[in-house]
Amino acid sequence: MRWLVGWSSIAASFGTAGAVGTGGAGGDSEARTVHPVGSQLLWGDPDPLWAVGDWRPDEIRTVSVDNPVGSAPRVTPGRDPQGTPVTRLAVLGCCGASDEELRVGLLAARGGALRHLTNWSGSYAAVVQVGRRITVVGDLAGARPVFYTPWANGTAYATAALPLADLIEAQLDIGHLAALLACPDVPEALRDGTPYAGVRRIPPGHALILREGSREITGYEPVASLAVAAPQVEAARAVDGVREALVEAVRARLTAPRHAPESLPYDPGPVPGMGPAERRAARGGPAPGIGADLSGGSASATLALLAAGLPGVPGTILGHGTGAGERLLAVTFNDLATRGREAELERARAIAANPRLHHVVVTAAEEALPYAELDGPLTDEPGPSLITADRHRRRLAAGSADHFIGHGARQVLDAHPARLADLLMDRRRRHLLRPVAALAKADGPSAHSLFVPLTVYRAARRLARTSYRAGIEDAATRLRTYDFDESAGVVDASVAALAWSRPGPAARWLTGEALAEVSVRLHASATRPASVLRPGEARARAALARHAADHRVFEQAAEVRSQRLHAPFLDNQVVRASRALPEALRVQPGARAEILRTVLSGAGVRELPPGWGATSQAASAAAVRAGLRAAVGDLIALFDAPLLADAGLIEARVVRRALRAAAEGEAVPLDGIAELVSTELWLRRLLARRGTCWTGSAAPRQRAVAGGVVPRPSL
Repeated sequence: MRWLVGWSSIAASFGTAGAVGTGGAGGDSEARTVHPVGSQLLWGDPDPLWAVGDWRPDEIRTVSVDNPVGSAPRVTPGRDPQGTPVTRLAVLGCCGASDEELRVGLLAARGGALRHLTNWSGSYAAVVQVGRRITVVGDLAGARPVFYTPWANGTAYATAALPLADLIEAQLDIGHLAALLACPDVPEALRDGTPYAGVRRIPPGHALILREGSREITGYEPVASLAVAAPQVEAARAVDGVREALVEAVRARLTAPRHAPESLPYDPGPVPGMGPAERRAARGGPAPGIGADLSGGSASATLALLAAGLPGVPGTILGHGTGAGERLLAVTFNDLATRGREAELERARAIAANPRLHHVVVTAAEEALPYAELDGPLTDEPGPSLITADRHRRRLAAGSADHFIGHGARQVLDAHPARLADLLMDRRRRHLLRPVAALAKADGPSAHSLFVPLTVYRAARRLARTSYRAGIEDAATRLRTYDFDESAGVVDASVAALAWSRPGPAARWLTGEALAEVSVRLHASATRPASVLRPGEARARAALARHAADHRVFEQAAEVRSQRLHAPFLDNQVVRASRALPEALRVQPGARAEILRTVLSGAGVRELPPGWGATSQAASAAAVRAGLRAAVGDLIALFDAPLLADAGLIEARVVRRALRAAAEGEAVPLDGIAELVSTELWLRRLLARRGTCWTGSAAPRQRAVAGGVVPRPSL
């Protein structure tokens, strides 16, 4: 786990400026000795900044336009020895900008143009200091979030919530956990909270500005008006923009220095039935160089083919990763415990016929099913990927030190069903014909399918005529009255998604008290200034933010030592280019596959296997159900005395009954159960944790969630 942390204080300075272990944390003179465990100081008093974790040397870049970092001690806070205000920038992560581009961006940010800091390729966090003004810029998707909390007469910030919770000895925010289970993709319910009381998150597309302890949150991205549609970009030009952004995102990773794992354990030699890749995966270390997932889906295949075809650094400086001309390691996971992925595996094999790809197939049976392994590392927040982390770790361990994954493509490129209402608001009804006709065929021929076009059109028109406040209040009422959607198919799910807000799949398992608290949150949000986004755009951005947060939990839960996971679809430039796609293009059936086909065609890849773009959600659902059936005994034991019940969020007997019903094959929402199990696992790992993220004579003596007891919420 890697993060950066710093703070802005009111006081001028404490101790020796720039010395490790000094921090100048405002009015608390003892706080100067507090510093994070395992950190490296990027700059010191009075507003210090640290990088914590196993950062690579090339992932930390600092630029100054006044005096270089590490010069003589300053005599005036925020100024150099000559009295000139210090202006500097720290960029942490994979950033494709040159040093000169970083300097230009720093000068622009000094004048207030923060958007320049988000235009570079890659995925990174940026911190700017101009005198005593500190600016921390978040990304557009939310995969690189920024958190903050009041502390010692100032404000502390970090790219992880748990260190800040340790710093202030925070208790759990039970109300936020209830909202996370009841409405995971509704910003009005989650607000700016985190699972830790007192620790806040800035929204995607915003920046945190600190001036001597005071704070301000400002957006850097222009927002389209609700009344007037944004100017439409020509479809071909918009797709070209996506292609250029995606190619630059992949190139930023390819041109970065290659890395080999820190330590390569001794290979005992040939093992019957195991190849070199399988032996390396068994040892737990990735291969040197560049790799990519190759699941047979359009997103991962696009990244693999782009990475194989673009010029880049062919190996590490020690020569690793260049054997036999193999520059890209493509990894496919074959689940032997379930069926239904035969066509997907065949597409992966056809794509791997590219001579620039070295194909590795990782096989696993019942031991790699979801829910099979319930032990794992503590993540910053709960997420549904906790139940599948071991399954993913098996695949990633066979990958490379830098590994591409296709996360985020669906949320970035696809059209949320609520975008149909946006088309109606613009009086473009004819663009609804093809998506509505595709929905009518989605669940197979039946008498009900004849009425699907009318049903979908009515739902879209109702949403287009529903105000933001009315939509949020309706969602609050549905929570309070236990009015949940029973989605029996694709059509029902799409119609249910045509709303400003909707309960999540785990809401049906929560207690009435917990749902009432979330309902109060929604009612309070409805009285605030209305969203200026259209319903479809608002729902799409919320879904992307939720997926980006889950992706961050996935990175931490399935982390393999010495490996970096790269998700280019969540990069700023790719998200921004995708938002320029016309809604009429997005809503067409198979739009994502066609866009990615065009991207590959522009990069010189024109021959794709039959079935390109087909989805495999049914196979994923079958694996989840098989894993739940195999692990039902352990799951029921997990909910014998659950912490969620101690917090008043669930009734244990109801969940145990649902687990037994799901294991017996009844129609129980599996994703709702996954969220309950993952949250319970996260709570247990958090309360079993020992130690803290901070050290020093004035460091907090207790970890986050002090006392280890989950309080029952007062409603």
